[in-house]
Amino acid sequence: MAVQSQEPENLVLRARDVRFDWTGVPLHWIPGDPVATHLINVLHLLLPAGEEWFVRVFKEAVPYIRDDRLREDVLGFIGQEAVHAASHDGVLDHFMEQGLDVRPFVRQVEFVFEGLLGDRGLTGDRAQAWLFERISVIAAIEHFTGVLGDWILNAEALDEAGADPMMLDLLRWHGAEEVEHRHVAHDLYMHLDGRYGARLRAMAQTITMLAALWHRGHRFLMAADPVVQGRVKGGLRHLRRTGPAGLTPDRRMVGRSVVRYLRRSYSPLGEGSTSQALAYLASSPAARAALR
Repeated sequence: MAVQSQEPENLVLRARDVRFDWTGVPLHWIPGDPVATHLINVLHLLLPAGEEWFVRVFKEAVPYIRDDRLREDVLGFIGQEAVHAASHDGVLDHFMEQGLDVRPFVRQVEFVFEGLLGDRGLTGDRAQAWLFERISVIAAIEHFTGVLGDWILNAEALDEAGADPMMLDLLRWHGAEEVEHRHVAHDLYMHLDGRYGARLRAMAQTITMLAALWHRGHRFLMAADPVVQGRVKGGLRHLRRTGPAGLTPDRRMVGRSVVRYLRRSYSPLGEGSTSQALAYLASSPAARAALR
C-alpha cells in the first residue's frame, strides 16, 4: 500500500476524455499467460454495467446531499465513472473482434446490476431506504476499486512480464482515478446514513457478490477463449499462483484491506496515495492526449 506524507487538499474531481486504440493489442496481453490475463480481464466484463449503475444511483442521491463540497465531489465522481464505463466497453468490442464472444456473461452482469440492484419502483421512505442501501454497497465496492487501483499503479511485475502498454495505461489511468476519488462513496454513505452495522452488512454482501462474479467470469473467459478453448479451467484458485507472482492482486493483501474496512475508524484516504495517482495521471499517454 503506497502512502505518501504530503497529500493534496481541495482536489477538484474531473472527468478526463481519454481514448484508447486497441489495434494490435493481443488477446493475451500478458504474454504467454492467458490465466493471469483473464483474471484481470474479468474487470472489463464487470465494469461497464457496474459503473453505469453507480452513475444512476448517485444521480438519485444528489438531491439528498446537504453539503456543497460533497455534492461537487459526487458530480465529479459521476463524470469519471461514466468515462470508465465507456472505456471498458471499448475493450469488450475488441474482445469480440478477436473471436471472444463475451455477450453471454455480460448479460448476466447486467442482470445483477439492473435487475437485482436496480430501481424497484418504490416510493417514499422505502425508496429512500433502498437508495441508501445501494449506496452502502457502492461504498464497499469502491473500497475494492481503490485498493485495486493502488495495486495496479505499483504492479511492476506486469511491466517485467511484458504486458501490453496500451492495456496497462487503461488499467493504470482507471486505477489512478479510483484512488483519486476513493473517498467519495464512503463520504456520501456517511453523510446520508452512516450506520456501522449497515456498512458491515454491505461489505459482506459485496464480498459474496464480487467473489462469485469473478470466479464465474474467469471460468467463462477461459472456456470461451478461442486460443485456450477450455483446455485450462478458470477460477479463483489460480490466484494462488498469480497473486504471489505479482501478476494479479494478492489475496492476503485484499483480505487485510477488508479488515481495515471493518474498523469503525476506517477512512478510504488511508488506502493508496492521491499524490501517486495524480503523478500517474500527469504522465499517462491517454490522459495527456485528452488534455491536448
